[in-house]
Amino acid sequence: MIDLTISIREDPGAPEHVFRLLAGDGQPHAGTTLPDPGAALAAVERFGEDIFFPKPGPPKLCTQQYGGPQVAVVTGTFHGRTVHSTFTRTDGCEIARWKAMAPLLGGTAT
Repeated sequence: MIDLTISIREDPGAPEHVFRLLAGDGQPHAGTTLPDPGAALAAVERFGEDIFFPKPGPPKLCTQQYGGPQVAVVTGTFHGRTVHSTFTRTDGCEIARWKAMAPLLGGTAT
């Protein structure tokens, strides 16, 4: 079962947008409010384990580029595990995480 709440701000002073993804058995359930629930579920199933629960490893080298002031916070449960993950666009690694989960963050896959 997947029950995630996504809170997004375009910049610190902007209003917060809140979406929800409810899913089980590979299908979005009623109550999901994302623009493209199927794409969001596909992104979560493909990247969720690694992004929500990263395994320790060597430090990553990230390009020092700025992708914008957007911040998204994802909370809830993913296959029985508690999720509390923050997404930003502050460097190359964070931009890559954002792009991977774009459908979950209310955008489109790129």
